[in-house]
Amino acid sequence: MAIKTKGLGLRIWRILKRVFIFLFIFQLFYILLLKWVDPPFTLTQLGSFITGKGLKRDYVDIKEMSPYARLAVICSEDQLFPDHNGFDWKHIEKAMKNNEKRPNRIKGASTISQQVAKNVFLWQGRSWFRKGLEVYFTFMIELIWGKKRILEMYLNVAEMGKGVFGIEAAAQAYFKKPASKLTRMEAAMIAASLPNPKEYTVKPMSRYVAWKYPWVLRQMNNLQEDEDIQQLIQ
Repeated sequence: MAIKTKGLGLRIWRILKRVFIFLFIFQLFYILLLKWVDPPFTLTQLGSFITGKGLKRDYVDIKEMSPYARLAVICSEDQLFPDHNGFDWKHIEKAMKNNEKRPNRIKGASTISQQVAKNVFLWQGRSWFRKGLEVYFTFMIELIWGKKRILEMYLNVAEMGKGVFGIEAAAQAYFKKPASKLTRMEAAMIAASLPNPKEYTVKPMSRYVAWKYPWVLRQMNNLQEDEDIQQLIQ
């Protein structure tokens, strides 16, 4: 009986090992593929569609996005994006200290790279398991994709309104024009909504967006001549 149990345990272990190897190879292949190909869907997009919130999206090449859109999201979401390795450690430390003092008001510290890792490969949530996977995928896309592809993916998959995903869909939904034609102000409005686009709406304009988009515009003025940022927005 003990021998049979031991044999069963070995077979289960071999199966699990093969499954793990397959999943590792598959996810590595998928990461490599997405360096050039846009994802067919994300779990967040799928969830939005299934729950009846809608799904408006239209992936476009980074050259078809207004430079103002690229500049605005960097200024609004992650001003150190060109310089860090995927993680803004000072911001993370600051957020952790804030969350210890105010556990009922959780403050995030995700970089654009982390948000892409979460939005493309994972699901929404705050579990430590998901966060650990996010760290892994953030490291991998920084290593394999590079900053320009990460920014392009962010602007294609980020939720920018209820059922609205990506800068092209947002530009069409809010301003009836392609993303390539977005003005400086329009790009700043969309970027201002990104912390919570379902609550901080562009149209009708929420109080938060009305307050924040002038700040985003000022940051765009301050950072637009930065050489590293220029390489990403040209």
